[in-house]
Amino acid sequence: MTAPDPFSLNPRHLRALSAIIARGSMSAAAEAVGLSQPALTQGIAKLEQRLGTKLFERHADGMRATEEGQVLAGRNDAAIAHLSGAVRGGGRGFARPELLMTGTQLRAFLALADAGGFARAAAATGLSQPALHRAVRELEQICGLALVERRGRGVALTPRGLRLARGVRLARAEIGAAIVEIMGDVAEGAGSLTIGAMPLSRALIVPRAIARLTAEQPGVRIDVVEGSWRELIDPLLDGVLDLTIGALRDTAPAGLEQEPLLVDQLVVVGRAGHPLAATAAPSLEDIARYPWIVGQSGTPLRAQWQALFAGRAAPAAPIDCGSVMVIREVLRQSDFLTLLSPAQIALETEAGVLAPIGPPLHQGNRTIGISTRAGWRPTPAQARFLTLLRDAANTFGN
Repeated sequence: MTAPDPFSLNPRHLRALSAIIARGSMSAAAEAVGLSQPALTQGIAKLEQRLGTKLFERHADGMRATEEGQVLAGRNDAAIAHLSGAVRGGGRGFARPELLMTGTQLRAFLALADAGGFARAAAATGLSQPALHRAVRELEQICGLALVERRGRGVALTPRGLRLARGVRLARAEIGAAIVEIMGDVAEGAGSLTIGAMPLSRALIVPRAIARLTAEQPGVRIDVVEGSWRELIDPLLDGVLDLTIGALRDTAPAGLEQEPLLVDQLVVVGRAGHPLAATAAPSLEDIARYPWIVGQSGTPLRAQWQALFAGRAAPAAPIDCGSVMVIREVLRQSDFLTLLSPAQIALETEAGVLAPIGPPLHQGNRTIGISTRAGWRPTPAQARFLTLLRDAANTFGN
């Protein structure tokens, strides 16, 4: 049995689920959502057929949702909330535009947002360009917002269009998660997760958790997206990533939740034959005589470097870089220094390529942890991975 695409499930039928649960009868729910009872009965039957499961059971005192029905209703309520937040404060559209959007409109609009043009969106979806234009125009009328604007020979999303695109992605992720929870291994993406991994997490924490998860669940599909915090934050907020692991910010950015896992102690690093490598405890004056590779502006690593030389003239730092691979090669071929975690250079240290310069810095600490979207509810595979990440953090350094 093939799992349905989230946008192929009729939004009006999905919206009726919570009404049926709240009112306990098909007739009362049909009146609440503006459908006839036969139409709603047929719509729920179609949902059950597409998902291969019963969503409701009939009892003498009315309709009662099955566990699967509760899951789908809860996820759909969250999807509607994402769409509602994306169009709140819009123009002269309908009072509740998110309740009028169709799956075809949402699919077409998101294809345009991802492709950056009607021709490419048509090629990606198989829809004609006139159909895509029509769907986007209908969405603009429903929302009372300009979602797309012409730029030269192409088109681009307006700020409100970008906001709606994020809401649509998150809504799709919620319905997709419901399909996974209901259909299990049958659903495409069942037992899958997409991880945004920052440098330190890639060195130790993430590999340990992935190894254990794949041993427990051989069919799990894992996509690891590498990058800096700046590169990963928008994909996380958009629902493209399920979670990120890396250095946390002092305050969680809007829309995100942070969970600390461990505190990492930094060390000054240079090549194995660096002039300071044989010095047991070089002073700040010693290390300030050499050029530095520093973290990019706004990163915790950059802040730690600035704090190290607070109150004195900072050394030359002509290179801003977040790639451990690039840093390693520059260090290997020069007398540059940098700040890194011992775990990030463990293999290079063992191979005699890089070396810590002096002992770990007492003031050089940063918190490593998990970032997720506020209100995010993981699937069973994702929840298990979170548990394994915490276990890996507890054994960090062992």
